[in-house]
Amino acid sequence: MSNRKKKTSPLVDIIDVYWDDPVAFAIDILGFEPDEWQRGAMQDVAEAKRVSIRSGQGVGKTAFEAALVIWFLCCRPNPKVICTAPTRQQLHDVLWAEVAKWLESSLVKRILKWTKTKVYMVGHEERWFATAKTATKPENMQGFHEDHMLFIVDEASGVADKIMEAIDGTLSGDDNKLVMCGNPTRTSGYFYDSHNKDRENFRTRKVSSLDSKRTSKDNIAMLKRKYGEGSDVYRVRVEGEFPRGESDSFIALELAEFAAKEVKAIPSGSVLTVGCDVARFGDDETSIYIGMGKKVVGEKHHHKEDTMVTAGWVVRLVKDTLITYPYIDRVIIRVDDTGVGGGVTDRLNEIVAEEGLGWEIVPINNNGKTLDSYYGNLSAEMWGSIRSTLEANMSDFINGHVPEFELPNDDRLISQLTSRKWRVNSKGKIMLESKDDMKKRGLNSPDRADAFVLAFGEYLVEPDEHIMVPSIGSVTMRRGRQ
Repeated sequence: MSNRKKKTSPLVDIIDVYWDDPVAFAIDILGFEPDEWQRGAMQDVAEAKRVSIRSGQGVGKTAFEAALVIWFLCCRPNPKVICTAPTRQQLHDVLWAEVAKWLESSLVKRILKWTKTKVYMVGHEERWFATAKTATKPENMQGFHEDHMLFIVDEASGVADKIMEAIDGTLSGDDNKLVMCGNPTRTSGYFYDSHNKDRENFRTRKVSSLDSKRTSKDNIAMLKRKYGEGSDVYRVRVEGEFPRGESDSFIALELAEFAAKEVKAIPSGSVLTVGCDVARFGDDETSIYIGMGKKVVGEKHHHKEDTMVTAGWVVRLVKDTLITYPYIDRVIIRVDDTGVGGGVTDRLNEIVAEEGLGWEIVPINNNGKTLDSYYGNLSAEMWGSIRSTLEANMSDFINGHVPEFELPNDDRLISQLTSRKWRVNSKGKIMLESKDDMKKRGLNSPDRADAFVLAFGEYLVEPDEHIMVPSIGSVTMRRGRQ
């Protein structure tokens, strides 16, 4: 168990047994039988520092939060639990009332006392407690310090960033935790970011009302009739998806999450496609992906290595993959050839020539021309092909077919793919947000996303420069230096 001192108290058995097991605590002590999503999310809270859950209506998130409040109070010595929500009604009439309901029927109701604003351990009122604070002022969230501390934020999409920043600033201890739950009503702010650009810092979950036995099917049917399945109201209240209205991300989050969590592809074909985005030194990351058919079969990410080391890793990864798949008869390696990437391209060409490997080294200039009049440069076109493939995945699923394109379930990759914005230039062509502009928004360079796109993206070049390459999707790929 985590860092804690042995306590000589009647609670020691509860603490020892349930410290890392809120699911068992909910069942044994509260008489609460969690749904599948609640079980998984409870375990997320036990294991992770920050958890963020977006959901449709009526899935049982308030009961889930109440169970966590009581679990943390009973299973940590001298804890503080701070519950908050955007409105007094949501906090006191809904969440705090739910805590009272489960506490009253629990096996620990004699040792915990509930009041309108506080639940405390009998005999330890000043230090061992949970409290309810409306999310109206940052100072309401400040001044809390304890080795064991849990913040629960209900309807988190409606809590202002300055409030969330104040909460985040208090999470300095090893056993300080944050749990956010709510309908995903806004496509900006701290809660939205936790499922998008900052998702690698959170355990995230999406809970659809369609998958919950607790929800009203009549209400779901009413929302479907009144607003339509494609409406933002239906997306938010039923599916637990963020609305489309405000978002200008090039690739939708739901498409990436579906490919990562619902699609299971198998390696296919006899061609390896390798994508390498080269960062060299600094905070950026050099990333390498190896694809076979529509599945990643190898990857490597590293910081602060020179181009010779990067070239060596590409060679090592490909050779290792060829051992696993000895029937591969073609290897295509695409390298971002701008900047320091040119050194990797040159070294790979040397190695291929020296060892007689027969691999194809393809330098890619992201700003290069494209024959597709829809896109402004090669990078936008290749990203566009990934978006089209992800959309085809979802379409296949909706139409009863088996989706085929799988994304690695990697929060950093998903965040980078879905955080990049787009615009239309003066010629009416689609352009992706520049890396410099992404960094101005506080985002990291999309190195993993760029490498993934190099491995799986499709593109066109001038006819007199092309060599035909097998297609990953529906469009024939051609290669050549731009």
